[in-house]
Amino acid sequence: MKASAFSLLALLSFAGTAAQAQTAPVAVASSAKKGTEMVQFKTSAVCDMCKARLEKSLAYEKGVQAANLDVPSKVLTVTYNPAKTSPEVLRTAVQKTGYDADNVTADARAYDRLPECCKKTASTH
Repeated sequence: MKASAFSLLALLSFAGTAAQAQTAPVAVASSAKKGTEMVQFKTSAVCDMCKARLEKSLAYEKGVQAANLDVPSKVLTVTYNPAKTSPEVLRTAVQKTGYDADNVTADARAYDRLPECCKKTASTH
């Protein structure tokens, strides 16, 4: 009986977190934790290689605490310290990695260095 109750509790808690993960993106710039802010950029990323490239690139930016790209929606969410960086600097970092950031196009040289699967003309895979 205890095992089935525990299983039911685990199942319900997993279902609750799965439902939360599918909510709509938050506002463009909002407060995350105290002393941090969150910003989202619409990118031109198309695959998991893009995800790894963007997240790794932003990890090296000063003030960035976390970066997460949702590949299906192409939305990059960055949590950062506003005392050390700004959304404009982060947008430029995305561009210099070779991807569009909102309505600003990618740096041409960086875009040309991307693998073919990561270019805008590639189909989503």
